Amino acid sequence: MRFTEHELTSALTGAAKAVLAAQDKDVRRGRVDVETVWAALDRYQRFQILDGLGSQILPVLVALPDVPVAAGTRASYSDRQVSDTVESVVGDAGGRVRRAVLVKARTALVQSALAHLPPRQDPDGLIVPDHL
Repeated sequence: MRFTEHELTSALTGAAKAVLAAQDKDVRRGRVDVETVWAALDRYQRFQILDGLGSQILPVLVALPDVPVAAGTRASYSDRQVSDTVESVVGDAGGRVRRAVLVKARTALVQSALAHLPPRQDPDGLIVPDHL
């Protein structure tokens, strides 16, 4: 699938915040907002999270089949399409059980990233300033 740089960045950042929220006990207990925890991280810490997730999520997002996306909507895929794409990208990693766990976990990550995709903008409706 062809996603824009903005779409990929938004998807990856949203998935990273979801992972951070699952790992931080204060966020899980509702004491702190995930945006506050994300803002408290320095640039290198955010890079480490994004880099680790990017190597897992981005190859799958790029390998997803092309689907028509109308302006104002998000690209949507069935659970089976995402799972099949993850299986094709993962290949033969480890044993049968290890591979099954890897596919399930990566499928959940990709679905989280897809949930954070911004709505597609109409390319004809974009206004570009003339003075650039």
